[in-house]
Amino acid sequence: MTRTPPWLSVVIPAFNEEANLEACHRELVPVLEGLGRPFEVIVVDDGSTDRTFEVLTGLAAADPRLRLIRFRRNAGQTAALDAGFKAALGEVVVTMDADLQNDPRDIPRLLAQLGPYDAACGWRVRRQDSWVKRVSSRIANAVRNRLTAESIHDTGCTLKAYRRECLARLKLYRGMHRFLPTLLKLEGFRVVEVPVNHRPRRAGRSKYSIGNRLWAGLADLLAVRWMMRRRLEYEIERIV
Repeated sequence: MTRTPPWLSVVIPAFNEEANLEACHRELVPVLEGLGRPFEVIVVDDGSTDRTFEVLTGLAAADPRLRLIRFRRNAGQTAALDAGFKAALGEVVVTMDADLQNDPRDIPRLLAQLGPYDAACGWRVRRQDSWVKRVSSRIANAVRNRLTAESIHDTGCTLKAYRRECLARLKLYRGMHRFLPTLLKLEGFRVVEVPVNHRPRRAGRSKYSIGNRLWAGLADLLAVRWMMRRRLEYEIERIV
């Protein structure tokens, strides 16, 4: 029997999230079923060293709408998202974290913005993280906006919705997932921020710290600033 092509693809990067995956699937699926349109969920195991892939395999055996990608070794969130984008079959792509700090119930609110906009980005207005993480993120967003002439409040929120054709225009590099709104705007797409819920991590450990984000983030920021200043801008008047 031929399966109906999905309208929506949900891409979820996962690295050592064995304790959160069953709950994530259990919360996510009813929300997607409530949309009344065919969907798929793509989980990218980013080289996990725990039972992440074993748990995912069990979930996929019971739910054919769940597709799995497994990296041989850890490659980072941008790589995991890129692999998911390339595998996605839906007209619309939603991304979210596996740790359930993103609330799946916010997905319909993001999708509702894809009429006038090409991408809707979650904005965690009330973040449920440590004060160190909140302050460092606020500073990073302020510096990023200053150097890129942007006004995005929360580039680090993984919960986003995109028209798939927008993603096909992007060439991503390591760490560039933090700049997706800016990269989309550079391609001429319309981007909007949507306030979303944010919840405390239920299990497992965060993979990010000030130490592993500061210098890499600065280098990425300078790269994006260079791209913005050096992009080609011209209008063709006539071709004979």
